[in-house]
Parts: sequence; C-alpha cells; structure tokens
Amino acid sequence: MELLEEREQLKHAMESRPVIDMARGVLIAGLACQPEEAWEILVTVSQHANIKLRDVAEAITSAATGKPMPEVLQEHLAAAVRSWQADRA
Repeated sequence: MELLEEREQLKHAMESRPVIDMARGVLIAGLACQPEEAWEILVTVSQHANIKLRDVAEAITSAATGKPMPEVLQEHLAAAVRSWQADRA
C-alpha cells in the first residue's frame, strides 16, 4: 500500500514539474530574477494564498498567454514580487 502511494506521489510530481518550470521561466523573464528567486516567489504565493504550487504555476503560465489570473492570485503575486523587490534593494 505504501509503495502505491509513493508511486502516485512521484507520478504527480513528474506531471507537475513542467508547468512549475514554465512558471519559473515566466517570472525569470518578466522580473529579470534568478531561478531560485522565481522559485521563492512561487512558493510564497502558494503558501500565502493557500493554493497548491502547481495551481499557482498554471495560473501564471496561463496569464502569460492572455488568460486572466484570478484576483486573489494577482494580489498574492503582487505582494510576493514587492517583497522580493524590497529584499533586493
């Protein structure tokens, strides 16, 4: 039973990784930040919005292609970016 759960978790992680990497790329390109900084922004938004990281990443990649991002995510993303910018100053 434990092996099946682990298998499902690994499968889910493998399916989630590409969209998370794409969202990191969007942030890197849009903010001129480092990959680690993009990761931290994604994690911060996910934690503060209480939304799964994959869902945050999907919203960011969709927004990059013109689909509106949910307002709650826009607010959390803006706050995370402001915090990141303040840390850089």
